[in-house]
Order: sequence, then structure tokens, then C-alpha cells
Amino acid sequence: MAGGVNRKISAASARAHTRKAKQNSSFKLPSGMLKKTVLLFFVGFLAWAYKATQPPPPKICGSPDGPPVTAARIKLSDGRHLAYKEHGVPKEKANYKIVYVHGFDSCRHDTVIAKTLSAEIVEELGIYIVSFDRPGYGESDPNPKRTVKSMALDIEELADQLGLGSKFYVIGFSMGGQVLWSCLKYIPHRVAGAGLLAPVVNYWWPGFPGNLSGEGYNQQLWQDQWAVRVAHYTPWLTYWWNTQKLFPSSSVVAHSTDILSPQDKELMAKFSGREKYMAQVRQQGEFESLHRDLIVGFGAWEFSPLDLENPFPNNEGSVHLWHGDEDWVVPVMLHRYIAQQLPWIQYHELPGTGHLFPHADGMSDTIIKAILTGEK
Repeated sequence: MAGGVNRKISAASARAHTRKAKQNSSFKLPSGMLKKTVLLFFVGFLAWAYKATQPPPPKICGSPDGPPVTAARIKLSDGRHLAYKEHGVPKEKANYKIVYVHGFDSCRHDTVIAKTLSAEIVEELGIYIVSFDRPGYGESDPNPKRTVKSMALDIEELADQLGLGSKFYVIGFSMGGQVLWSCLKYIPHRVAGAGLLAPVVNYWWPGFPGNLSGEGYNQQLWQDQWAVRVAHYTPWLTYWWNTQKLFPSSSVVAHSTDILSPQDKELMAKFSGREKYMAQVRQQGEFESLHRDLIVGFGAWEFSPLDLENPFPNNEGSVHLWHGDEDWVVPVMLHRYIAQQLPWIQYHELPGTGHLFPHADGMSDTIIKAILTGEK
């Protein structure tokens, strides 16, 4: 007897059969093509990463695409231009000639000493002050080859071309104060006296005890720790780090008030006049101004300030360092250590003051008298 076969298929078996059919029918790239696709993706990522780390070319003042030249400038021996501004009495009549070095994210107009110094002291002592745009700032040409030493040589050449004589005084604030260590190292024979105002410290200078520099470094905001760390260890990433949006970048670049002490915040009212020229500060591009400052200032130095010798062994001049004990930008304990190691520095620690203390009423008069006349 012939009969039909009644086969029952379970639901589980049906699903398994369906999955197997789908698997067998799925599209597969040949192994060679898959490797090429991965390689192509990797090359594309590298190209994107390279482009992201490359800063745009600077907009040189006076070039067809750059800002106009409005300042007095000198031409340096290497062909670069340095913009400057003169203050005080005419240099031909001056008894004291001072070169002022501005700080981070600033320019020749940010000359706190000249702006707040009393007219009586200027006339009485016969003071001439010249400020200048550091390379890449304002209207001074960028210097892609900028080093710790080159800044001192720029200052020396500026003084020579302006006819300031065999010796002149130097005063610098913040990052400009850091530059003065270079003057004391490379052109000490040209310096009549120096005033370092809250100079920025490089945490990697040889001579700092590891625990001390680490303590100062850890006092910085998280984003500022990373900003200087990148500048020191991977300078080629400095542009990317300070322009990317994934993580917070330097609070100083961002003008964050989180790094200001209570006194600093009170003094911010004195900065209202900066609105007239703020656009000039970064007009040639941020890389050759702000980012180059970070790379040079926190990079590997050719010397350590802690190894400097007294440039005035016969007391023919003096070096002064002022610092506020509530400075949230530059840790005070590092300057206390420097002052201990370099006893020839006249150290002035200011109680209750922050990083912007030079803008306080009467402070410029005190600083100038100490440097020029020795008055305490």
C-alpha cells in the first residue's frame, strides 16, 4: 500500500534553516579587497590627522593677504621685522633706557610699566621705555626658528638699531619675564639691570626637585597641565591640541577667569582699554604667536636659569623678581626655590596679590625705583 509521508517541521528547525540560508546567501568581500579597504581607510585617517596638526600659514603684516603695517619697525639681520613703540622722554635725553618685554597673548601696547608709571618719576629720573611685539605678535614678523636664545638676540639688535647704548635695562612680565632669563644668559654684558614680574616657569627646568616641580604643575587646572605637557613632549601637536573641540584646551588662551585670583579679578577693570587693539595681538595667526610661545617656553631649554651666575659681581647692577603669593597662573613656591638657589636675585614676594599685580596702583613706581635707584 502506498501512502504519503506526513512530516512535521518544528518552529526551531525552521528558524535554524532560515538563518543558515541567510548566512549562505550573505555577501562577502574577497580577502584581498577587504585588506585594501582597511588600508585605504587607514591612509585616509593618517591624511586627516596630518592635516589637523598642520597650522595654516601666518598672515604676514604688509603682505598682499596680511594686515597693514602701522607701527614703527626695524629690520633685523635675518630679514625679519620687529615692531616697536616708544614711551617716556626722548631717548637722546634719557638717563635710563628700558626695553620692556610683553607677556603671553599681548603686544607692544601692553606696557603696564609705561602706562601706569607716574609722569613725575618719568621726568625726574629721565626714563625712556621701548616696548616691542615679540615675533608673531602684533606687527612683528613670525620667527618659525624661534629659540630661547633668539629672543635675547632680538632684544640686543633692537637696542643697537635704536641706539640705546652699550647697556640698557630689561623688564618683562609673565611670559615676557621668562624671556629675561635668556638675556641674563646670552647678553649679560648688555644688561644694566633687570626686573622679572611674575615670570612664567618651565616645570622641566633642570635643578628643580621633582616633588617641587610636580607640586607646582599639579596646582594648574587640568586643561593647562595638558596644554604645557603637549607643548613639551609633542610640540608638533600643539596647534591641534589648542584648536580641537574634544577636550578643553589652555585656559589662558581661552581667557578663562578660573585662573584669576580675587585681586586679579578686581584689576581686570584696568584692561578695558585693550579693546582698541586686541584684534592686533593675534592678527597674524595663533600658531606663530600663542602656540610658538608654549612650544619655546615649555620646551627643552638649552640651559637652566637655576645655573645662572650673578651678572653683577661688583654690584654695578641688580636683578629683581616680583611675585604674588596668590598667583594662580605661576606657582609661587617655584620662585621661592629659585630665589634660594640664586641669592644674588632680590626677591620681592607680595602678600595677597595674584598674577596681575603690576597693574595695581603705585606698583610701577615701586618697581622702577627699585631697579633704577635701589629704593626699597
